[in-house]
Amino acid sequence: MFVPALQLQLLNEWQHDFPLVRQPYDQIGAACATSGEFVRDIYARLLRTGFISRIGGAWGAGAGGAAMLCAFAVPPDRLADVAARVSAHPGVNHNYEREHDFNLWFVITARNAAQLEQGVRTLEAQTGFAALRLSMRRAYHIDLGFDLERGQRMAARSEVKRPALPVDGADEPLAALVEDGLPLVDRPYDVWAAALGRTAASVLATLQGWLDSGTLRRFGVIVRHHEIGYAANAMTVFDVADAEVDAAGDRLSAQHGVTLCYCRERDPCWPYNLYCMVHGRSRDEVFDILDNAIAGSGLRHRPRAVLFSRRRFKQQGARYFRALPESAEADHA
Repeated sequence: MFVPALQLQLLNEWQHDFPLVRQPYDQIGAACATSGEFVRDIYARLLRTGFISRIGGAWGAGAGGAAMLCAFAVPPDRLADVAARVSAHPGVNHNYEREHDFNLWFVITARNAAQLEQGVRTLEAQTGFAALRLSMRRAYHIDLGFDLERGQRMAARSEVKRPALPVDGADEPLAALVEDGLPLVDRPYDVWAAALGRTAASVLATLQGWLDSGTLRRFGVIVRHHEIGYAANAMTVFDVADAEVDAAGDRLSAQHGVTLCYCRERDPCWPYNLYCMVHGRSRDEVFDILDNAIAGSGLRHRPRAVLFSRRRFKQQGARYFRALPESAEADHA
């Protein structure tokens, strides 16, 4: 897919380190030899066309709330109906069909673990299917941006390995705005400050503090890879001895082309505990990257499954800090 040079620069260069200054679009414009107004116009067009989902943050594990990867095994003739029910749940932010008997995979989030479990039970009751519950144990590499020129994950500019500090309760309204996305106006942080009854300086200081502590893994442009041309992706899962999984995860996460890598709890119906994601422009490209990554990390003889994505039913940023709609709260009661 052809992307004009300036548009590619705005997509690629500010996935990280988006300016935390009163007039961020002017600063980006100066770096690109154009105006802040033109930068805002391009970002508005990228939002409309779906190339980006927002300008905002990706939370570190432990920043707040609760999340779980789940899967249903759904007969093909019921898949569209069940997927629609899952996507309608306000806590579900990702919902995909993948190539496996467990064919509907979704991530559900909530304010706390009890609400999360109730959300999964609600979906089980609505659909009649039992869900795999695959909680995160450790992230080796996750959501640090994607190099659109070279087709690989970006080098970690300031990846924080220690556990994230949780968002303070008084700052949760700001966290909810971070999840909504930065306004496309001249002074966007001033808009947030006015909505919160704070100063722009305090908003900027809080955002910088979250980045420094790992509460935010990054703050910047959130790219939608499929729309930009990376139409193929596969989640590969491995069964690795628990005593060896961290070492294996560290090796796998360092391989070229591995965009995500993490360890999850097993389920009685699911023996796998090590996961990685690979994105590519074609299925063959994904297989080539994956084969090299498996060989390079010494996992060739480990039991594994490769689950290519077929259909994307829902994709949006995780929402930990907003209140659920009243109807959803009633469902969870």
